[in-house]
Amino acid sequence: MLLLAVDTSGKQGSIALARCGAGENCARVEIAVVEVVPLTGGTFSAQLVPQIAALLEKHGYSKSDLGGFAVASGPGSFTGLRVGLAAIKALAEVLHKPMAAVSLLEAVASSGAARGRVLAALDAGRGDVYAGDYELAPKLQMHSERLLSREEFVAEATCAESEGKSIVTPDALLAQVASAAGVPVERIECPNSGVIARLGWEHLRRGETVSPEELEANYIRHSDAEIFAKPAR
Repeated sequence: MLLLAVDTSGKQGSIALARCGAGENCARVEIAVVEVVPLTGGTFSAQLVPQIAALLEKHGYSKSDLGGFAVASGPGSFTGLRVGLAAIKALAEVLHKPMAAVSLLEAVASSGAARGRVLAALDAGRGDVYAGDYELAPKLQMHSERLLSREEFVAEATCAESEGKSIVTPDALLAQVASAAGVPVERIECPNSGVIARLGWEHLRRGETVSPEELEANYIRHSDAEIFAKPAR
């Protein structure tokens, strides 16, 4: 199966094309990322569809060859997420192909070396932190995803470390904050759409799909419009 994955959750984004299916001995299922194409932040809406078309054409495919989709559903940029989700929704609906939504916090948790209980962290701006509590083995399970203040994150990380959980983040500032509090942190590269493709394939294999009408962004934080909206009289 040919899988297309999209991540437009951050300042920079990417798209990935991957081949998924049985290995040579058919004893295991494999995924091979064909290519990851970066997207420049700020112009996702103008780039995304042309870049998808160019990527498929480069490798001799058309959109009708696609067998499934994976998309980063958040948390992240409100505008960026909407662009990526809208494009994948449209493709999945038109082509009648399965689609999987992948949390960026799940991608962070899965990108570290630890394979037990993991606290994944992302800088949410405004002094806040997106924190995801995940169990990675023997089966991936999300316990919670929350928006924390930086102080709450330090307290959560301290408690997690004492309970044997690993703390993983791609953000230098969060790693410094935790290290200053005496909590060891694994710093990783920020996950791209190649990681989203691998996790999305796992979701699709387990039947964890979402329909276009059900797919929504995993913002975690309320938008400014919701935060600053005047209460109804």
